Amino acid sequence: MALFTGSGVAIVTPFNEDGSVNFSSLERMIDFQITNGTDAIIVCGTTGEASTLSDDEQIDTISCAVKAAGGRVPVIAGAGSNDTRHGCELCRRSEKTGADGLLIVTPYYNKTTQKGLVEYYKSMAGSVNIPVIMYSVAGRTGLNIAPQTVKALTEVDNIVAIKEASGNIGQVAEIAALCGDDIDIYSGNDDQILPLLALGGKGVISVLANVAPGDTHDMVTKFLEGDVKGAIDLQLKAINLIKGLFCEVNPIPVKAALNMMGMEAGGYRAPLTTMTDENYKKLEKAMKDYGLI
Repeated sequence: MALFTGSGVAIVTPFNEDGSVNFSSLERMIDFQITNGTDAIIVCGTTGEASTLSDDEQIDTISCAVKAAGGRVPVIAGAGSNDTRHGCELCRRSEKTGADGLLIVTPYYNKTTQKGLVEYYKSMAGSVNIPVIMYSVAGRTGLNIAPQTVKALTEVDNIVAIKEASGNIGQVAEIAALCGDDIDIYSGNDDQILPLLALGGKGVISVLANVAPGDTHDMVTKFLEGDVKGAIDLQLKAINLIKGLFCEVNPIPVKAALNMMGMEAGGYRAPLTTMTDENYKKLEKAMKDYGLI
């Protein structure tokens, strides 16, 4: 039930001036991604501001992405909640849109124990028939998925992968050693794509790919095909741009960057707000230096 190998874009959710979801812009963004080599579309994740979408908005946005992709690449829908019942309902509704898989974040704020995480992911995965990617991002949720927990969850047939955004390469190595081929590992950090690939990772779920889809795809492909030097060159070329894209909380900079490119990402849902002038200028320079504007 592997979902993809390569670069999956954690795509933004574009908004109209009135704050509603700009579905036509999302369709254009998805075409841009697929035309430029992106291997999967991840919609309504952190970068997609899912935490400020209503359930109906989230499902409509996933449905739009499924239709726009048209089967050309997998569409993976963000799901999960700090309320397991609510999370399972989102999973079921997302599956009905035709999504190819789910990216399920750990519970946030109330959190849980590692035992609770096992039960949480079993409940989520058991509510659907499509593949599930676990999403470990303690910096957002305050809750890490321990390697031993990942190992325990490989026993669930449709839990097939983990998006590892802990930033802890040692933890990723431990997951790879414990789980082997029983779990696919995707980098959740654009500045650590190659280290995770070196540990057997299958690719990245990327913010960078929003603005540089071709290079992000090529970085992974070159590494997996044995062109390690070419992959390293692309990773290092992107470092300053990645710093710019994370100089404020994601997705504030990447939406600003897309707007610089004329991609009509629109604004933000509060409490997110526009960039400071200083950081905007830093991002603009990084975009110019990379050749994107």
